[in-house]
Amino acid sequence: MIRITPDIAIRETELKLDFIRSSGPGGQNVNKVATAVQLRFDAVRSLSLPEDVRRRLVRIAGKRVSKEGVLLIDARRFRTQERNRQDAVDRLAQWIRRAAEKPKRRIKTKPTRGSRERRLEGKRQRSETKRLRKPVT
Repeated sequence: MIRITPDIAIRETELKLDFIRSSGPGGQNVNKVATAVQLRFDAVRSLSLPEDVRRRLVRIAGKRVSKEGVLLIDARRFRTQERNRQDAVDRLAQWIRRAAEKPKRRIKTKPTRGSRERRLEGKRQRSETKRLRKPVT
């Protein structure tokens, strides 16, 4: 189990890890060893996530989520398979933590009387400045 928040934990069986050859540093090692990790997490069908968190995760992740609802994370920052695997899992946990935060409801506000008056006074001053620039008839 991977503990994300006190109420959310994901079973490791829900994660699909594929190891692929990585580009970048590593010399000839890059051509021989599959160190990059592709983590796939079926966000839409996951039973570990509450419905509201699932919807927010799909919205936040954007183009990283396929049409089928599978979240794909590529990790190739490090030279070892294990560190890239841990990096991918950490990034998934970050995404889920962000999705678990309930967004604050927006409280509608109206401009104050003073702010309206200041805005209109500024418009009057600007109008007067432009009027004075015109040629006198």
